[in-house]
Amino acid sequence: MTLKRHEQLRLHALHETGLLDTPPEERFDRLTRIAKQHYQVNTTLFTLIDAKRQWFKSKQNIGIETTPRRHAFCDHTIQQNSIYVVEDAANDPLFHANPLVTGTPFIRFYAGIPVRDPTGFKVGTLCLIDSNPRNASSMDFSILRSLAAILEEEIERVCTDSHAHYDAYTQKMAYAIQRVQDVFLSSEEKTPAYEALLSELLYLTDSQVGFVGEIDDNSHETSHLYITALSSIIPFQSPNISKNLDTRTYIPIDGTDDLLGLPIRTRYAVSRTFESPLTLPSLFPGSYPEIHTYMGIPLHAGNEQIGLIGIANRSEGYPLSLTALLSPLLQTVETLFERKRLHAVDREKNQWLHDAVNIDGLTGLPNRRFLNELFQDELTAARQRRGSISVCFLDLDDFKTINDLQGQAAGDEVLKCVADRLRGAVRHHDVIARLSGDEFLIILRDVEHPRTYRHILDQLHHPMHIQGHVIELSASMGITRFPSDDSDSDLLLRHADQAMYTAKETGKNCYHFFDLESHHSQQERFAIGEQVQHALDNDQLELFYQPKLHYKTGIVSGFECLIRWHHPSGKLVYPGHFLPYIEHTKLDIELGKHVINQAVSTLETFQAQGLPYTISINLSPSHFLNDEFLDHLNTTLSRYDMAFRKRLTLEILESTALDDAGLAASNIKACQALGVQLSLDDFGTGFASLSYLRKFSTNEIKIDRSFILGMLDDPEDEMIVEAIIALSRSFNRRVIAEGVEHRATEEKLIAMGCDMGQGFLYSPALPLDEALDWAACYARP
Repeated sequence: MTLKRHEQLRLHALHETGLLDTPPEERFDRLTRIAKQHYQVNTTLFTLIDAKRQWFKSKQNIGIETTPRRHAFCDHTIQQNSIYVVEDAANDPLFHANPLVTGTPFIRFYAGIPVRDPTGFKVGTLCLIDSNPRNASSMDFSILRSLAAILEEEIERVCTDSHAHYDAYTQKMAYAIQRVQDVFLSSEEKTPAYEALLSELLYLTDSQVGFVGEIDDNSHETSHLYITALSSIIPFQSPNISKNLDTRTYIPIDGTDDLLGLPIRTRYAVSRTFESPLTLPSLFPGSYPEIHTYMGIPLHAGNEQIGLIGIANRSEGYPLSLTALLSPLLQTVETLFERKRLHAVDREKNQWLHDAVNIDGLTGLPNRRFLNELFQDELTAARQRRGSISVCFLDLDDFKTINDLQGQAAGDEVLKCVADRLRGAVRHHDVIARLSGDEFLIILRDVEHPRTYRHILDQLHHPMHIQGHVIELSASMGITRFPSDDSDSDLLLRHADQAMYTAKETGKNCYHFFDLESHHSQQERFAIGEQVQHALDNDQLELFYQPKLHYKTGIVSGFECLIRWHHPSGKLVYPGHFLPYIEHTKLDIELGKHVINQAVSTLETFQAQGLPYTISINLSPSHFLNDEFLDHLNTTLSRYDMAFRKRLTLEILESTALDDAGLAASNIKACQALGVQLSLDDFGTGFASLSYLRKFSTNEIKIDRSFILGMLDDPEDEMIVEAIIALSRSFNRRVIAEGVEHRATEEKLIAMGCDMGQGFLYSPALPLDEALDWAACYARP
């Protein structure tokens, strides 16, 4: 017999005893007490070794009821035929790092003997535990052997007693199956069958309260449990099976590990006994019965999970073996539902033929052909009710890049995720269709507030987890409204399309309404570009310097250059107000060259004054990937040695790789060959993955300020920061945090192992002379 088969039989024997997850019993507790008193140890246990856990049927002087099997000393004991002893676990190579040794209960000495069921399988152990090492040769284990033999006799008595009730139980089960079957076959609805099932389950198990719920994966964004039958026993009254459940809404489960979610997620029954009574107001509105014992049993029809049974308050608790006794009734119900499902196949075939012609096969949305029909219906309905419709043309931003980097399979998964999110973002009567590729059309009825459009884009902007990658997606949306735009469907579609392109030019991840004024946006872009060109030609642009602190040494290690515009109006204009208007233009490249020249000039000043500071500058993706970039950088640095060049850091955005991943990787290596340092800026806000870090081997990773600002108040932001720091260290990258504004933030970053930080806690960006004065006077508090 193979080890795998032997373990399967052993686990079956364990569950047949009916002891798992049952309340404490004096007949077992007295034996562990005797063992503790005789051997004068801290703790004694009667343990049962399940598939993935060790559970304590009886315990003395320990607060927990279970441990993972992989940590269990007793898992080694059941591999033996005699007493298994560990004299000093702290010095034992097999156990010295075990969490039960390094943490509570701090095991040093262990002695355990296997305990068998009536068929001879080793289902558990009787064991001694102490926090001090012991010499086993000086101990007499005869009492331990005798107590283990008594335990085995008690287990055999438990198994024998359970057989005496089997015949009477079989008769009850046959009646229950017949009744449920009759109700099911006489009704087209499923609810009466669920109610009959619950009534019989309460009777068969002597439970006081219970429910039957049906899993609904279609009506909400997450899985929900819809309670179709509910009961509670009121004192001095018969069980009341509630039939009016309209007020009980869907209960979200979403794969959680609570009483409702765990059996559905694992597909196995779950049993619990509560020391403190539990209430479930979401299930039992009004009067909340206290739950003392509980069992949750998933229902299946074929391979599909269809529901969940919950029964509670059985005085003797719910051993998992109870599911085997209930299986004839449960299997009957599952079979009946499977038959009804097969009857629905013919109807589904007809629906399939309709969908094959009218539904996009990838996303499940109406295709362009079906859209024409739906569009006309919406226009007709709007005229009849004298209402309005919003025609929204949506196009994903930079979707081609995702396809190029991750492949078509990942792109298809993104499109399916987008379709699902759009469904969740609109009302049931609104129309969503896939036009082609990454283009979608949404028709919304009677929109009253613009936040409706923003809500749709926000739903798409949440990170997507696709094939091991975290993808942050955005979309641009053009909108035209009928009857303000009183055109036919074709022209409305074209107008929305035009507005979408304007939204992309505006900056992506936004929506834009179709109107004549949108045609003037290019003129505004051109005008601002001319002003910036004039500013560059007339020395109106100046680099400001923000200090960067080295946390280990506590000194200023360098500065980040941030450009400012001394506008003729007298205002100091920040880059966010003019750089977006010159992106992907020749002026963008010209300005980038100017910044590099100014930074090198500043480094010359530092060298002349004997100052050790470094300089970092920000490069736009279009500049970094420009054909002239490397030639200009090489020419600029040609007369400087490697030590000088190493003091220059180029900060590039994550999004740089999305424009041309191959060229980005090549340019990074070329810059490093010149001696220049590379920093990955705003890390965590864009398209980040482990392969991304491996391919683009920058010297430094810069954590985006949004995570730093939020880490004191948002545990998720703090976890992200800590993960990025750990990841950076794994890749041997220097890590710097930007946006440090509080001393508590600095302390956390230092504790996490962050190398450097910058932010208003230290200093804003300042003109060069002021920045140098500040650095000269700085001393860490």
